[in-house]
Amino acid sequence: MNKIHLYDKILAPIVTEKSTNISEQNKIVFKVPSTANKKNLKINIEKIFKVNVTKINIINKKTRTKLTRGKKIKVSGFKKAIITLKKGQSIDLTTGI
Repeated sequence: MNKIHLYDKILAPIVTEKSTNISEQNKIVFKVPSTANKKNLKINIEKIFKVNVTKINIINKKTRTKLTRGKKIKVSGFKKAIITLKKGQSIDLTTGI
């Protein structure tokens, strides 16, 4: 597999207050494309970051409308993956993907 294809399954890390709280439990949150599945994500993350993945949860956030300054705005949906790593392993998100 080419390196370009490995990085196609990970769009960006999601860094929020909730995601930093669960990082203490060896969990990392990534934004992934809508075509991503658990098998491909596990293979790609293990090859890119050289870690052991024990579990993957995928959450599909739906498109919603939001009221901003009196106007309705469409907020696009996305798919995110919560990856649980083997105990003692971690991924440093500050180095970049």
